[in-house]
Amino acid sequence: MSESVVLDTVDLHILRLLQNDARTTYREVAAEVGVAASTCLDRVARLRRSGVILGHQLRLDPAKLGRGLQALLSVQVRPHRRELIKPFVERIRGLPESRSLFHLTGPDDYLVLVAVADTADLQRLVVDEFTSRPEVARVETRLVFQQWDCGPLMPPSSAIPPATRS
Repeated sequence: MSESVVLDTVDLHILRLLQNDARTTYREVAAEVGVAASTCLDRVARLRRSGVILGHQLRLDPAKLGRGLQALLSVQVRPHRRELIKPFVERIRGLPESRSLFHLTGPDDYLVLVAVADTADLQRLVVDEFTSRPEVARVETRLVFQQWDCGPLMPPSSAIPPATRS
């Protein structure tokens, strides 16, 4: 696990603004935060170098791309051995239907968020790409009715300087 990075109130404000809208210009962020644009640019570059900012992503509407049905697949792998994990993870990550993959503790080993066209496509995916794999012992499927994004990711409140808590 990587170590956390010490962030001051300006860093936290920059991160909050960019997480809410990554297209915000550095000039706009700087004005909102109360620093020079060059200072804002330097701080964002430092946050990238330190690994706090991992990148920028373009979010797409799966339904508009013909993948209007999303599901969570709970997958149990047996035997759960290291030599099986890497090929399984690579295969699942390479599927165009896969949106997120989580390695878990508990009775299920993986949780996979998938986006498919319809129930027939979901059945094809589960049967052809999951249950047909020899290491997959069980797949449990849950349909996603609705999904919400949550607020920006910030450090635990105990690590946030008092002036920036909201």
